[in-house]
Amino acid sequence: MKKTHLFIVAIIAVAAAIILSTTADASVYVGFGEARTRAAEGNTTKVHVVGKLPRDAQKKPMGLEYDPVTDPNYFAFTLIDTTQLAQRVVYNNPKPQDFDASEQVVITGCMKGNVFMADNILLKCPSKYVKKDLKDATASVN
Repeated sequence: MKKTHLFIVAIIAVAAAIILSTTADASVYVGFGEARTRAAEGNTTKVHVVGKLPRDAQKKPMGLEYDPVTDPNYFAFTLIDTTQLAQRVVYNNPKPQDFDASEQVVITGCMKGNVFMADNILLKCPSKYVKKDLKDATASVN
């Protein structure tokens, strides 16, 4: 074989290894019911769950458990997924900033017993451009 052929085969092998490694780390979006089923079957792959925080009449999130003095790396909360199933979630890291103000929460992790162990939390916070603020705004034309 020529050197160019070996070089092309090496590039193809590297590309295939990169593609296989990224697909192995990919996780799917499921609800808590599916996450429980996967855990019961022994499937420990990471999943994404999208949900909202339960809120009281004053729009404050309920069920948050975080005491940075006692343990700054323990944060627990309840999340309601898109199928309206509530689940207790434990995150072994500090509470994310602006967690209380988030509209939607995406967690990555897996079920361990009766608790969802989150490895990562992504927050969708309210936009600073709310419709009521834009209602009175007008563009000037020169």
